Amino acid sequence: MSDQIKEFAEVPKEFFRDGSQFINRCTKPDKKEFIMISKAVAIGFLVMGFIGFIVKLIHIPINNILVGSA
Repeated sequence: MSDQIKEFAEVPKEFFRDGSQFINRCTKPDKKEFIMISKAVAIGFLVMGFIGFIVKLIHIPINNILVGSA
């Protein structure tokens, strides 16, 4: 019984120890790295927006054909 209690108490300690090691290992990105990440995110937004625009462009005529102009 006491082994189960010790094991149950060990889980939060291990979680906080791993979390503190992770936070200590993390570093703030420098300017070059930040710009690179920002460019990648911007390109991702543009690609997803372009894909959405193309899908919408294709969907409108198909919808008009199926539903018809009522």
